[in-house]
Amino acid sequence: MWGKSSDFIGVKEFGKGERKPRPIHEPGTYWEYNDVRINRLALSLLRVWKRPLPQVLREEVMDPIGASDTWKYYGYYNSDVVVDGQRMTSVSGGTRWGGGLWINSLDEARYGYLFLRRGKWQGRQIISEKWVSQATTPAAIGPDYGYLWWLNTRRKEWPSAPATSFAAIGYGTNTIWIDPDDDMVVVWRWHEGNGDEFFKRILASIKTTAAKQPG
Repeated sequence: MWGKSSDFIGVKEFGKGERKPRPIHEPGTYWEYNDVRINRLALSLLRVWKRPLPQVLREEVMDPIGASDTWKYYGYYNSDVVVDGQRMTSVSGGTRWGGGLWINSLDEARYGYLFLRRGKWQGRQIISEKWVSQATTPAAIGPDYGYLWWLNTRRKEWPSAPATSFAAIGYGTNTIWIDPDDDMVVVWRWHEGNGDEFFKRILASIKTTAAKQPG
């Protein structure tokens, strides 16, 4: 889709990043991370809503949680489609090829806090609590991934963090990490590594601070 494949893109566009074609597996039997599935999901949602998804996101989620007006959600140069006679851009997954969601740290934190509160914001249910539960439930064939969220169920991703923690991780390893056990959201941008040492130190500092509080 839009010139991208499940093997990302070829050597001509991406040099060493080329990945050779792999066997196609039966649906529900194999898991693999790639942006194409997000591009396909975005196109399907566009056809369901019949409105540009950035508009839907703004009206249904971002404005209700008080996000800024600086975030932008782009498609690719070639991802325009016609829906009910109207030309619209189908937004993309990752920003590595220029599309995707471009957003500041505070807006990321607000979105993370919305999930920390199980989809509720100031007493209003913005996102279904049932959906939040489903999105953070591991699948049998992909136990470290939910619906667009990386999970720590097996404590494989972040061994020092609670098994209930989960994160959205974008291009540049921009991370929204959510720790329900400690009632905490951490936004960490443009870093290297998987964050375990960073989260370990944050959790240790919280425990140290709590221990110093008068009983």
